[in-house]
Amino acid sequence: MDPETRLQTLRHISTEPTQRTLADKLGFSIGKTNYVLKALIDKGLVKAERFAQSSNKLGYRYILTPQGIRERIELTEKFIQRKREEYEQLTEELRDIQKADAGE
Repeated sequence: MDPETRLQTLRHISTEPTQRTLADKLGFSIGKTNYVLKALIDKGLVKAERFAQSSNKLGYRYILTPQGIRERIELTEKFIQRKREEYEQLTEELRDIQKADAGE
């Protein structure tokens, strides 16, 4: 699973704790969401807890484990660093374009 998918899933689990609401938020199918959640559970980043949805059905809600919280922090830091580098590169490209434009 790519880091972007992992980060987005970890970010939204705390506010969208069911598979259906998480799938809607991420724009994934239920099948892909199930696959992603299973992978995160297997890595120990997320745990599933049963809860009563109605009088005759049980559902699961998903919760970050302490390891999942650390992973989310690490992925967020890397994401921010990538965006800073992209920003610096774009700023430099813009300066070069402005210099070239001023020289014409």
